[in-house]
Amino acid sequence: MKRPDTRKPGVVPREGGAGGRPPGLVAAVKRARQLAKRSQRERTRLFLAEGPQAVAEALADRPAQAGQPGRSGNLITELFVTAAARARHDEIVDAVAAAKVPVHEISGELMAELAQTVTPQGLLAVCPFIDVPVSDLVTAAPRLVVLLANARDPGNAGTVLRTADAAGADGVIFADASVDPYNSKCVRSSAGSLFHLPVVTGVPLAEAIAALREAGLAVLAADGSANLSLDQLSDARLGRRTAWMFGNEAWGLPPDLLELADEAVAVPIYGRAESLNLAAAAAVCLYASARAHAQGVPRRSSNTLGFGYVAS
Repeated sequence: MKRPDTRKPGVVPREGGAGGRPPGLVAAVKRARQLAKRSQRERTRLFLAEGPQAVAEALADRPAQAGQPGRSGNLITELFVTAAARARHDEIVDAVAAAKVPVHEISGELMAELAQTVTPQGLLAVCPFIDVPVSDLVTAAPRLVVLLANARDPGNAGTVLRTADAAGADGVIFADASVDPYNSKCVRSSAGSLFHLPVVTGVPLAEAIAALREAGLAVLAADGSANLSLDQLSDARLGRRTAWMFGNEAWGLPPDLLELADEAVAVPIYGRAESLNLAAAAAVCLYASARAHAQGVPRRSSNTLGFGYVAS
């Protein structure tokens, strides 16, 4: 006697199940596996987003704000899920299936291979690229922008993106020599923030700075050897429309890139640490600007000299 099918509608059985591999699953897994390569991501303009937070954010509507258009509907084109994750995150999986998106149940071993993590969270979505041209970003009259110049570590870059989101930044620019924001580690480190604010990729640094300056933003470069300390900047100065530029994790910003900025600013270090890493320095600088934007009240300047951001 044939066993009744108790699976939920819209969920494809996992590979190697009682009925063998369902049609299309092998091809879907192959496509997803290829997205580990940047060249394949750029060719297909698709990337992988792992974990319930990222999948939920890719599925959710995004309201328009700060001059940026909203988004209605989901960004997921395919979802891979393990049986254990489906049990834990039933609402998310049901919502994806209800959006008529193919949902593939796969084994934990295959999920670990696709997610490229030691302890995958059991949910992996295929999503289209969501970056925008730099012209779209500056047209929206942003007040606070992050500019990554030669940032190579995807974990750091993802954390900066998440911090920018938390600080209320209006966009993040990954200049042409920086890491791919669709790198799986960068996407994970952003914890869903990749889907929250405009991201610009591949634009030459000089072109990005020219566009920002033409739009009325001042460009501040975080540099540990700068004579000007962050503590010396008044709220009136920090409250201006600003783009913060951060450099490479190992060597910061070289002289030729520092020359592109309006001012170089050091994050003061009061203890014995040699420096702050990229993500920590970005958090300090962005929250200083965010606080000034929120308050709009001048504060007393300090004469403290800083020896801040030297990337680690």
